[in-house]
Amino acid sequence: QVQLVESGGGLVQAGGSLRLSCAASGSIFSINAMGWFRQAPGKQRELVATVTNSGVTSYADSVKGRFTISRGNAKNTVYLQMNRLKPEDTAVYYCSTRLTTWSFWGQGTQVTVSS
Repeated sequence: QVQLVESGGGLVQAGGSLRLSCAASGSIFSINAMGWFRQAPGKQRELVATVTNSGVTSYADSVKGRFTISRGNAKNTVYLQMNRLKPEDTAVYYCSTRLTTWSFWGQGTQVTVSS
């Protein structure tokens, strides 16, 4: 079992920045990647960004060049730096971990971008 706790969401104006944090605890030795997903009202949950244990990152096209995912030194934390935020980035953001599949989810943190 892995427990995940996200923080850092909030309300920001378009063009602003936010930094999300996620701390993992429990059986973290089995994790090979961590990632951020988001779900807007009435939409399916979508992948935003991922980072592997070796530091390889990937991003959704909609956030490339604006968002940066990174791991903490202890490897049990993951961050999402979000710059030049747009109203369409408004969603609940979830942290997740990958073993063989994306498993274990945090409670989510709300990000609201006003126009």
